[in-house]
Amino acid sequence: MAKGAKRKGRRSIGRGRLRLLWAVGILGIAVYLYYRPIASYMETKNDLATSRTEVESLRLVRAELELRLVNTTSVGSLEREARRINYVKPGERLFVVKGIPAWRQERSAGTRP
Repeated sequence: MAKGAKRKGRRSIGRGRLRLLWAVGILGIAVYLYYRPIASYMETKNDLATSRTEVESLRLVRAELELRLVNTTSVGSLEREARRINYVKPGERLFVVKGIPAWRQERSAGTRP
């Protein structure tokens, strides 16, 4: 009877291990089959987040450019920009002053020509 009891006990342990092996195998197959779709989903989710931040930064740039456009189309800003690039109004005279750094250097040294 001792031999029969041992065999019977081994069979039940073998069946339990077999069931566990089947469960692990099925779980492994399920993980294998779902890995790529889940990885693709996560990558797409990250790409979407990146695209959203890029769109938001582009919206801010667009708002700044629209504000700049509004400011540059006013008469005063156009006049300031024209003066910055050395344009003059009709009837005005343009004077070009040279040697200012040398003049400042002489003035700071205390010697006057």
